[in-house]
Amino acid sequence: MADHNTCPVLTPDSVRAAYSLISPYIHRTPVLRSKTLDRIASTPQEESAFKGTAFEGQKPATPIFRLYFKCENFQKIGAFKARGAFHALLRLCSELGIDEVRKRGVTTHSSGKQDNLLAWDKSNNSEGNHAQALALAAFTLNIPAHIVMPSISTKSKIAGTRAYNARVIFSGSTEPERVAIVGEVIKETGAILVPPYDHPDIILGQGTVGLELQTQVEDLLKDSDTENNPKGDSVLNAVITPLGGGGLLAGTATYFSTKPSTNVFGAEPSFEGGDDGRRGLAYGSRIPTVSTLTIADGLRTPVGEINWTLGGIFAVTEQQIKDAMKLLLERLKVFIEPSAAVPFAVILFDEDFRRIVMKEGGKGGWDVGVVLSGGNTTVEAVCRLYKES
Repeated sequence: MADHNTCPVLTPDSVRAAYSLISPYIHRTPVLRSKTLDRIASTPQEESAFKGTAFEGQKPATPIFRLYFKCENFQKIGAFKARGAFHALLRLCSELGIDEVRKRGVTTHSSGKQDNLLAWDKSNNSEGNHAQALALAAFTLNIPAHIVMPSISTKSKIAGTRAYNARVIFSGSTEPERVAIVGEVIKETGAILVPPYDHPDIILGQGTVGLELQTQVEDLLKDSDTENNPKGDSVLNAVITPLGGGGLLAGTATYFSTKPSTNVFGAEPSFEGGDDGRRGLAYGSRIPTVSTLTIADGLRTPVGEINWTLGGIFAVTEQQIKDAMKLLLERLKVFIEPSAAVPFAVILFDEDFRRIVMKEGGKGGWDVGVVLSGGNTTVEAVCRLYKES
């Protein structure tokens, strides 16, 4: 990747520059609204849901939500990762020259834990989104790509990566095994490693989600007569994104960093310690490893070193993720992977978050952007997921 010392600083202007660079290569994904989901989210939880929690015996929060769903499931390769991959490669070409990058090629590894997917589905793994995004960006720019994948990867995933003329090299299923093969590829070819999230160029590319969202919500509200529209430096009171490695959350927070009226939150699964970001903030130290079989498989990655200090992180259970995903499938009519449903699950079920919105939003409520990060799953996987419920 480009040297950290020569990368643009993490500022809103850098996000805008990234957007100018990648906009010819990505989709401007839609923002969807649903009054039904606004109503459901604004309905107090049942008091029975608090049994055995710190809120037992307390009156449920009564927040008011107006939700704006940013549909990155409609992005190229089916996930927001295309933004960071294109930005990283275009920046490399700018720094080294496209001829040099084409001569050396690029490499990464698919970080999916296919050996640990019994709790979800062996044919489904959204953590390979970066690998496929890099393959697409390299194919588009005529750059050789060497993608390291576990030998137990599914045929469809291998075929999807090879469809972009990427060279697929097989490895063992653990991260150390994959990293070792990547090292061999770099030694053999001189290929440049493009990491999935913990690099400024990746973060700035992912931050363009926030830029687009802000602009699109402004357009939606431009002619609105409602007295509840937020005032000040931003039309959004909050944005909430999934949190895995943290590139999306860090990029979004970077874009809104000069808009103090917009709060940026992260959403994690709590299953088997998948909430490493939340726990790390509580402990005051980043948690470097995660081992969880959460159905939100795209969020099984530990938060990166650059990204982990971001605040405002909430976590939800597996059942809450499934309930939120079901509502989005049935009411918003969008096909998403479980990881993408985690922010909406926080809105529906995390009483701490809901009390923040009630307190800060009052009778006017909050306008909240919800990033649906991707849709890389299958009908069969979704059917199996709910058959187990």
